[in-house]
Amino acid sequence: VQLQASGGGLVRAGGSLRLSCAASGRTFSRYAMGWFRQAPGKEREFVAAISSSGLSTYYADSMKGRFTISRDNVENMVYLQMNSLKAEDTAVYYCAAAQISWVTNDLTRYDYWGQGTQVTVSS
Repeated sequence: VQLQASGGGLVRAGGSLRLSCAASGRTFSRYAMGWFRQAPGKEREFVAAISSSGLSTYYADSMKGRFTISRDNVENMVYLQMNSLKAEDTAVYYCAAAQISWVTNDLTRYDYWGQGTQVTVSS
């Protein structure tokens, strides 16, 4: 699976962005998908995950109520809608695919990673 993330940019605090992740391959619907982020000088952290079917989602506590992950198994796409953005959301955001059907926040379970897209939130 090859992943291509896009949609990042510069936004003011309180604004919104929608990240997209395009996946190649015919077996996309077999993979759980996740979004992670990494700020300068910090470790990569979990943001959100969605099961292979799309029926289950899981969010990091600080993202609950603000971020929404979704997927389209026909178009091989995963999305991250980010609302009420804060300066501390500034990071490079990565999409990732795990060869499991359920959701997980365990970074080590993800086998494939996209190249990342920069999100900058100005305060």
